[in-house]
Amino acid sequence: MNSKKFVISALVLMLSSGAAWAVEPIVQRQISVSGDASIQVPPSLALITLGVTDRADEAVDAMSAVSRSMVAVVDQLQSVGIKPEDMQTQQISVNPNWTKAGSLSGGNDRKITSFTASNTLQLRVRDLDKLGEVLDQVLRAGANEFRGLQFGVVDPSEVQDQIRGAAVKDAIRKAEQLATAAGVTLGPVQSITDQGGSGGYPMAMEMARSSAMPIEAGELSFSYNVSVVFSIAETVAE
Repeated sequence: MNSKKFVISALVLMLSSGAAWAVEPIVQRQISVSGDASIQVPPSLALITLGVTDRADEAVDAMSAVSRSMVAVVDQLQSVGIKPEDMQTQQISVNPNWTKAGSLSGGNDRKITSFTASNTLQLRVRDLDKLGEVLDQVLRAGANEFRGLQFGVVDPSEVQDQIRGAAVKDAIRKAEQLATAAGVTLGPVQSITDQGGSGGYPMAMEMARSSAMPIEAGELSFSYNVSVVFSIAETVAE
């Protein structure tokens, strides 16, 4: 019997006789923590969504009226310093208005009596000192729908960069406290998981400087979170 066949036969014999090897599981001694950081910053821009709505007997007349009014609004925005790249059309629509036929014998019959057209525009205002003036001017120019005002920052990633490192430091601080309380020595970092950030939520408000229309600018709150795993250093026997 050659050596290869002998090894295979011996292995089969050991398995059939119930021989086995017990592998001791490796227990990883670790401390897992989350690190958090937040910051409040003043907004650097405002997003405004506004629109023009009009009604006419014919769809083309309703849309023509809306188009004329929106052209006037856009011209007014440009006159107060809003650049074309900071304006974007969000929605254009025209819908029929229905009424019942009016006859008792008509049942549920309906007919179109007019049409409503609308044009919605979103714009960025980068000079918040002019925000009240901008709103006042577009309303005078013909905007008759106001669908929202939201404050933000020009570069949110720049704000998150400021607090990402602070979140890691917070995780280290927590891990050191846990290690001290448990009577162990904190080892090196095993892994860091970036949980990402969130922000743009309004905080305490203050009035923007505008005599046309007072606007609350306030501050925005940004937060960041990371998960960090540390090893627990092995204790050296004396």
